[in-house]
Amino acid sequence: MLDLAQLRPLAFALAIGLIIGLQRGWQARTEPTGKRVAGFRTFGLLGLGGGLAALLPLPFGTVILTAASAALVVGYVRESNSSEYSATNTIAGILTLGLGAFAAMGRETEAMAAAAVMLLLLAMRHRLHHFLRGISAAEIEAASRFAIVALVILPLMPDKAYGPFDAWNPRQLWTVVVLVLALSFAGYVATRRIGPSKGLLVTAAAGALVSSTAVTASYARRLKEDGPAVPALIAGIALASAISYGRLLVLAALLATYALPTLAIAIVPAALVAVAAAWIVARRAQPQLHEGELALGNPLNFGSAFGLAAFVAALSVLSRWALDHFGSAGIGIVLLLTGLADVDAAVITLAGFPQQSLSPERAGLLLTLPVIANMSVKIALVLVNAPNRRGLTAALPLLATTLVTGLGAAFLALA
Repeated sequence: MLDLAQLRPLAFALAIGLIIGLQRGWQARTEPTGKRVAGFRTFGLLGLGGGLAALLPLPFGTVILTAASAALVVGYVRESNSSEYSATNTIAGILTLGLGAFAAMGRETEAMAAAAVMLLLLAMRHRLHHFLRGISAAEIEAASRFAIVALVILPLMPDKAYGPFDAWNPRQLWTVVVLVLALSFAGYVATRRIGPSKGLLVTAAAGALVSSTAVTASYARRLKEDGPAVPALIAGIALASAISYGRLLVLAALLATYALPTLAIAIVPAALVAVAAAWIVARRAQPQLHEGELALGNPLNFGSAFGLAAFVAALSVLSRWALDHFGSAGIGIVLLLTGLADVDAAVITLAGFPQQSLSPERAGLLLTLPVIANMSVKIALVLVNAPNRRGLTAALPLLATTLVTGLGAAFLALA
C-alpha cells in the first residue's frame, strides 16, 4: 500500500515550484502566448523535478540536476541577445530545482523559508529598481566603508582589556562605534531619500538622527531673515531636539540598559515638551513649505569612525581616573564636558564602566548631565546664528526642555 508520508517530500518540492511559478507567471501575464519563457506550470515542474532527482541514487540524481541546470543556462545564452530577456528566470529556475531537491532530502522547513525569501525578492523587482536608481555614488562608497568597519575591522579587534585602569577593550569599543555610525548613517540615508520636498519638519526629524546639532545650526541660520518659513524652522528645531532625546534613549537601551529607567524618567517629559512646542508652532506653518535643503555631511567615513573611537578611548581613561580620585562626582564633570561636544560619546563612555561601579539610579542621573550641556550648546547656537526675536522664540523650547530635564534629574536625586 502507498504510504502518503512518502509523498510528503515531493509535495513540498512541488509547492516550492508552484509558489515561485505563481510570481513568475504573474510577472509575464501580459506577454503574448509563445513569448512566455517560463511560468506557473514550468516552475512547478522544475520544483517537482528537483525533488524527484534528490530521491534517486546519488549519481543519477546529480546527473539530472546538472543537466537540467545546464539546459536552463543554454536557454538563457541562446536568448540573451534579446533586450527583453532577463537572467532572473534562469537563476530562479536553477534555484527552484535546488530547493525542490533540498526539500526532498528532508529539509522542508529550510527549503520553504528560502523559497519565501526568493519570492519576496522577485516580487520586489520594481521597488528594488527604484531604490537602486535613487542611490548615489557617495552612498555606495559609504556603504562599502561601513562593510569594512563592521565586517573586516570589528572581527579583528581583540576582546581583551588594555591600557590604564583596563579602560580599553578594543572589541567592545569598536562595536559601539559601529552601532553609532549605523544609526547616524540610517538617518543620513533617510534624509537623502526624503529630501526637502517632504517639508522642513520631516527633514528635521530625519536629519536629527544624524546630528540634531547640525539641524539646529542650519535652521537657526535661516532665521536671520523673516519669511513664511519661520514657523516651520522654529518647529523643526524643537522637533530635532525631541528626536535627539529619542536617539539617546535608544543608545542607552542598547549600551547601558541598567541606566535606562532613571534616564527615561528624567528626559521623557522634556521630549514631550519639545514635541508639544513643535506641534503648537507647526500649526502656523505652511503645510507644504519645502524651500531649501538641509546640508548634512556623510557621517560614515573612516575619519569620523577613528575620531569617535579615539575620543571615547580618551574619555574612558579620564572618567576612570576621575572615578578613582573623585568618585561619581568626577565622572559627572567628565560627562558634562563631553556633552558639550557629543552626547553619544558620553553614553558610550558610561556603557564601558562595570555595572557594579555605579548604581542604575546614579548612572541614569549622570547621563542627564551631558544632555543638559548639549542642549545649552544648541541654545547658544540658535542665539548666535539668529540674534533676533525669531532666534529667541526658537531658543525658548530648547530652554524649556533643558529646565524640565534639570528638574527631573533634581527630583530623582532628592527622592
